[in-house]
Amino acid sequence: MQRDRTRGIFVEERPWGRFQQFTTGEPVTVKVISVEPGRRLSLQRHAHRSEMWHVVDGPVEVTVGERSWSVAPGEQVWVPAGATHRLGNPGDRTARVLEMAFGHFDEADIERLEDDYTRG
Repeated sequence: MQRDRTRGIFVEERPWGRFQQFTTGEPVTVKVISVEPGRRLSLQRHAHRSEMWHVVDGPVEVTVGERSWSVAPGEQVWVPAGATHRLGNPGDRTARVLEMAFGHFDEADIERLEDDYTRG
């Protein structure tokens, strides 16, 4: 069973402000995904990795499994391995999402179920 790593996120206060810690001491691949206005990623799934998305700029529209909803900046979304998921930008400015992938990372592990750009 995959654990929900969003439950382990914590904020540490410092004299200069604060930091938010997402993971400690485990293999993780980190990307910043920029989604242009009116665009979306393919509806996809991964067999070998889970993902956590931290919305930087948004809001963004997300789908995980059968559920779709709007996610505001500063919020996180957990995508378990094997779950169908999609990220889209309904806004009028570029949206950015910090993606942390847990597990074996390989771009070939993308199974596209629907794609606006006709990729296989």
